[in-house]
Amino acid sequence: MVEENKFRADLYYRLHVFPVHVPPLRERREDIPLLTRYFVQKHAQRMGRNIDSISTSVFEAFANYDWPGNIRELQNVVERSVILSKGSALQVAMPEPGSKAAPVTPPGRSSEFRNAEREMILKALEEARGKVGGPDGAAACLGLRRTTLQSRMRKYNISRQFQ
Repeated sequence: MVEENKFRADLYYRLHVFPVHVPPLRERREDIPLLTRYFVQKHAQRMGRNIDSISTSVFEAFANYDWPGNIRELQNVVERSVILSKGSALQVAMPEPGSKAAPVTPPGRSSEFRNAEREMILKALEEARGKVGGPDGAAACLGLRRTTLQSRMRKYNISRQFQ
């Protein structure tokens, strides 16, 4: 890739000093429960949600999936699940084992997801008393950049009405 100018030579040589092989998630299925709990706690706390139980069927579905997107895909599935879960139990929709399909979510985000995202933004703005940016602003509360939050506010036609 360096020879084809698809990867920076200086970065390659800096990284190549001591190569570290990290096996894909599908080869370390024993890590999935720990990673899942961590991502649930992280995203639930950031979103002000209380998710305190994960069923064994969720762990079984995660263990049977090949995770072609590796840990980032697991994190995205968990984050989406935290957003869509009703109540304190994590609810997940997974593709069939062995399927290469992405986790079940209609293209362009489901209306349920959009409603949940809109409600989270409104709640964060209310808690921040309309302040979007800064360390105590709604963007920081949601773990977003200020510009990302402003873009989503325009998308959902939300104004800073909580001052």
